[in-house]
Amino acid sequence: MPTVELTTEQVLELVRQLPPEGRRTAILALAREETNNREKRLNYAEGELQRLCSERGLHWDRMSEDEREAFIDDLIHEDRSCRSSSRQG
Repeated sequence: MPTVELTTEQVLELVRQLPPEGRRTAILALAREETNNREKRLNYAEGELQRLCSERGLHWDRMSEDEREAFIDDLIHEDRSCRSSSRQG
């Protein structure tokens, strides 16, 4: 199937031309797809966090919510030492 390149505004205008049920179907299909993609991204991110914890001798599944937040904060601010490693044994 050939691909046609359209701007976002062109796509929106095409969707607006659909009958109400067609618009609803299109919007719901896009929303479902985005929800699925979001789940995939979250699962990937959690897997990466678990891997990073493991590399530091930590256990993501055993960490409290506060410990997880501190660990992520430490990852974001890598210029300072990781405090989380001293909290988990």
